[in-house]
Order: sequence, then C-alpha cells, then structure tokens
Amino acid sequence: MKSKAPLAMMEQMVMLLVFALAAALCLQAFVSSDQMSKGSEAKDRAVLLCQNVAEAIRSNGGDAGEALRTVTGQSLTTDGHGFLAQFDENWNLMEVDDSFSFGRQYYFARANEIDSAVPGLRKAEVYVESVAPSDGEVTRIFQLEVAWQEVSAHG
Repeated sequence: MKSKAPLAMMEQMVMLLVFALAAALCLQAFVSSDQMSKGSEAKDRAVLLCQNVAEAIRSNGGDAGEALRTVTGQSLTTDGHGFLAQFDENWNLMEVDDSFSFGRQYYFARANEIDSAVPGLRKAEVYVESVAPSDGEVTRIFQLEVAWQEVSAHG
C-alpha cells in the first residue's frame, strides 16, 4: 500500500498558492483604492479652492492676483501664466519655488484674466495643477472660468 502523504502535501501546496493569489489581489485592491481616495481628495480641495478664488475675483472687481492672495493668505508671484500659489502634498502653502524634488507631490493654483472678446464683459480663469512626484508631469486637476460685467463709469 502506497503512502498518501505526497498527495496531501500537494493539496496543501495548491491551497497555499490559492491563498497567496487571493492575498495579492486584496492587497492590490487596497493600494488602488488608496490612490483613488487621494485623487478624489485632491480634486475636492481643488474644486473648493477654485470656487473660492472665483467668488473673490468677482467680488473685488476682477483682480485675480488679489483674489488668490485673499483666499490663500500668501504673497503671490506671477510667472507669465497668471498669479500663482504653491502647495505641498498635504495642501500646506509653500513659497513658490521652481526647484522641484522628485518624490514629492506639488499643487499649483493659478488665476489670471483672459480676453472675453465682448465689450463690458470680463473673464478670468482659475485652475489647479498637480505635479507628479515620480516624473514631474503636470496635470490639470480642475479649472473654471468666471465672468462678470464691468461696472461702467458713466452710469
């Protein structure tokens, strides 16, 4: 009579392999959900920031730089693409810096006036961009345009 020990050992090995594959899939699902959660949080913050800046632009008569400064509480710089505020991966304000260190997440909020091509109507755009920690790729997370009627001096 032959021993059934090798058969039982193979059965245990197959069960261990199935368990390891299931654990790997679960781990991958958790990592993916964490990345999605961080992306959603960043988009939520970007939406709120853009809305607040857009409302500040309209309420102060169209000064995009002053609106962004009022909302962020930071002295701003302009880089030719509008006024700029910089945030770290935890959405803490930073001094605007051109030297990026890979491995860290950055966010930029920008506000600038754009041409409306309609007399008496002024427009501005407000957007938030993300700089990827791995390769420095810039992705626009959220943007919106705000428009308002210019107050006439004659009337």
